[in-house]
Amino acid sequence: MTALTAAAAASELQARFGGEPVVAAGDVSLAVAPARWVEAAQFARDTLGCRYFNWLTAVDYKDQGMDVVVRLDNLEAVVSVTLRTRLAVGALRCPSLTGLFRGANWMERECYDMFGVTFEGHPDLRRILLGDDWEGHPLRKDYAVDTPQAPYR
Repeated sequence: MTALTAAAAASELQARFGGEPVVAAGDVSLAVAPARWVEAAQFARDTLGCRYFNWLTAVDYKDQGMDVVVRLDNLEAVVSVTLRTRLAVGALRCPSLTGLFRGANWMERECYDMFGVTFEGHPDLRRILLGDDWEGHPLRKDYAVDTPQAPYR
């Protein structure tokens, strides 16, 4: 078996999920539909050998929705797969990856706390950084920084 390359990973991802993967310096990036989020992460883990859960976050595009982004690494081949899925405005629900990666637990809770994304199927989705009485989600673009809870003025 030949060693995995970013180009080979991109080809396999495109064959399975469609779209136009972007390849740059050992990293493959691909947008997938929310309905295929878990399937794509499992494919990256099981087929491409990306067993290291590096990070997960969200990017707020205001009126265009919000992306959830995850980076999964194949440490032996030095290939990374970055998956992103667009959540519609007002429908910030994404399937949880905790069934595939234990490391998703903390980062999904952080994303829930900071961006307000609900990860369906998460075993313990609750705030992790802010108190239960905190109002809003500070990393969203619609968060008012002049609220009484804002620590800096």
